[in-house]
Amino acid sequence: MSELTYRIYQCLRPTCRYRFPLGPGIEAPPRCPKCAGPLRLSHVADAGLKNETSEPPPPGIALEVLLDNIRSTFNVGAMFRTADGAGVRHVHLCGTTPTPDHPKVVKTALGAEFTVPWTQHWNALDAVQSIQARGLQVWALESAPGATSLYETHPLPQDPPVLLVVGNEVTGVDPEILPLCDRILRIPMQGYKRSLNVAIAFAIAVYHLRYTSG
Repeated sequence: MSELTYRIYQCLRPTCRYRFPLGPGIEAPPRCPKCAGPLRLSHVADAGLKNETSEPPPPGIALEVLLDNIRSTFNVGAMFRTADGAGVRHVHLCGTTPTPDHPKVVKTALGAEFTVPWTQHWNALDAVQSIQARGLQVWALESAPGATSLYETHPLPQDPPVLLVVGNEVTGVDPEILPLCDRILRIPMQGYKRSLNVAIAFAIAVYHLRYTSG
């Protein structure tokens, strides 16, 4: 079988019928993991076919992102996958944010760490000032007083490139960075909880900014 082949197995017991996929290089269990019944190979497909679509360039702005002291390796890996999918041109990893040198980042990035350029900075405030000096606008994703709804923001393709700053899961964006920002954006929340998981919020914001044009 090809290195890109994945398989779907199904339990033959009528009372179970557990169905699950196995990726390339993963050996099938001898029995059903749920009930220990017999298994049948139900489907074989080429995982590479999922990646053959070609998308036109998005209409939104050129975008770099800065991750300010993100704690979770899994969040960082997921953010790399989002950055790759949305065409983010650079990821800046600041403070305690883990880099793709960490195996748990690699586990969720699934190769995106090789396609998106990244730089490590020990001080997010210094990094923002340096990037701002290159001519980028600085926008923060933060539920701060006076923040504008993300969905009221419609950047134009000819606008200057933007650095989007996303902060720590608990403490948010460094408060000394916020006064440097040209805009502060928030995601509207209707429920009891006042924020989303940082990787989910990041994905919503990045795709909106990359695929929305005023």
